[in-house]
Amino acid sequence: MNDDAMGRFPVPDREELPDDIRERIDEERERAGFTPNVMSAFAYKPSHFRAFFSYHDALIEDTALEREEIEMLVVTVSGVNDCLYCVVAHGALLRIYADAPKLADQLATNHRTADLPEQHRTMLDVAVELTESPGEVDGEAIERLRSVGFSTEEIWDIASVVAVFNLSNRMATFADMRPNDEFYTLGRTDTSGDGE
Repeated sequence: MNDDAMGRFPVPDREELPDDIRERIDEERERAGFTPNVMSAFAYKPSHFRAFFSYHDALIEDTALEREEIEMLVVTVSGVNDCLYCVVAHGALLRIYADAPKLADQLATNHRTADLPEQHRTMLDVAVELTESPGEVDGEAIERLRSVGFSTEEIWDIASVVAVFNLSNRMATFADMRPNDEFYTLGRTDTSGDGE
């Protein structure tokens, strides 16, 4: 496990972790080629690791949203929250899933200036409102999402992603989770040959 995963709490030794957590981390390392530091960090409290990644996996696997839409939400919310870990890690995922090398940087700094269709701009406007002023969000936000074509299930999933990643951003910032070096370059290389 990477001792540099976070700066303010100890990162547990892999050998000290419960079997199920070691297996989940090993699965991710096999899939990604490295262990995302968020996994090493959350392993500090195994019960929290289980709960967090169970909900994370449900958001990804049981959703009416496209994966790139989930990552758009995460990057935008993380940018608003100044969460370095999530901007960098999920920016890499957004570049890959959206096949758009510039989009993550645009969303992390100001989603309003990104090249987006109205549906996605509205989705991100609501995500920012729910992040910055949750007490002011009401049924009008749901109606705006519905008016641009989101289903009731998609609207629920949008709010769920925003809520979970507001939690994740706060934990990552508080614990000083550091992005893996690999995340900085993933999805940036143009493979199409057209230089775009």
